[in-house]
Amino acid sequence: MKRNQSSEDYLECILLLSRENEFVHRVDVARKIGVSQPAVQKAIKILQTQGFVECDGLHIYLTPDGESYAKRVYERHCTITRFLQHLGVNSIDASADACEMEHVLSDATFEAIKKFLAGKD
Repeated sequence: MKRNQSSEDYLECILLLSRENEFVHRVDVARKIGVSQPAVQKAIKILQTQGFVECDGLHIYLTPDGESYAKRVYERHCTITRFLQHLGVNSIDASADACEMEHVLSDATFEAIKKFLAGKD
């Protein structure tokens, strides 16, 4: 599947919210991402057609495929953040930069970063 930053950001947000709360609501997603509820509604419809989320009218749930994809995106975020911090970048900038970089790094580059960090443990 072609990478889509917006979809990946929504999936990652839903994953993190689902870890904090029993139920994920559109308003929570809107607040966390900093967008309007209509923007969330539009994104959720797209994610539903892609088979990544399901909704029961009030709550948003990741499908197994959606959860798997969201976990991969979040792993990229955490790994890149850790890599940047290892280089001396402060945690706030590292996380913000990782949020952008996680969507554009090739799989080969990401795997090289993981291998590099594994050697630092």
